[in-house]
Amino acid sequence: MITFIPTPIGNPQDITIRAMKLFEKASLFLCEDTRQTKRLLRLLEERFAMTYPDAAFYSFNEHNGQERLDELGEFFSDKEVVYVSDAGMPVISDPGQLLVAYAQEHGLKYDVLPGASAVTTAYAASGFKEGQFLFYAFLPHKGKERASALSEAMNNGYNTVLYESPHRLEKLLDEIEACDAQRELFLAKEISKKYQNYYRGTAKSLNAQLKELTIRGEWVVIIKAKKESERSLSFSEILQLDLPPKTKAKLLASVSERSVKEWYQALIKN
Repeated sequence: MITFIPTPIGNPQDITIRAMKLFEKASLFLCEDTRQTKRLLRLLEERFAMTYPDAAFYSFNEHNGQERLDELGEFFSDKEVVYVSDAGMPVISDPGQLLVAYAQEHGLKYDVLPGASAVTTAYAASGFKEGQFLFYAFLPHKGKERASALSEAMNNGYNTVLYESPHRLEKLLDEIEACDAQRELFLAKEISKKYQNYYRGTAKSLNAQLKELTIRGEWVVIIKAKKESERSLSFSEILQLDLPPKTKAKLLASVSERSVKEWYQALIKN
């Protein structure tokens, strides 16, 4: 039996009684990071009298997932196997999907416990009334792939949820402001942790506000959908055009707050 168990995204008191009982009887742990998992289990042992499991611990991530399946797969049907992410809901923006697919392919019994998710928690806190949203997780880090993904996120017609690390949040806000300074955003910092904070406003106002702060911790960014009647030619559509850099820079400048010169310099660097 394989059980996918959500772990707290911040406050350890968000763990469930069911999760702790399954931790206690597990004989094999597959962890995104074994150090993080063992740290959580020790904390639960100290604060909530959970019995620390007598179990084997193995890392299971995007780099070694297939190797672990080849190594340990034969034991899954006979052991109580637990999979945990570092924080939050397993499989959502993490390598657990590979293990789900393996269980389905080999007819192994598995279960997924409900639990904490930064995606749904942030969306509930946003106050955006639309019940539909898209989840894009992390954007590519740079280049045309990032520009194309961000353009799609901003022009798909739905409220869109992104994850972002602290050292790239400022870059993301700069990019969104350049595309649409008046686009409404909701930012959630360090959900359920000591320094949790929420911010809502336009891309321009939030970018200015956060430049005055020290940006730390993990962030969830929600981009409010743009009405179809307001939609203009998207960045990805412009970037895909076979045009000289100067001409393309003029088009990009016409749908953003960056100058032709700024876009030209960005284009010739890529």
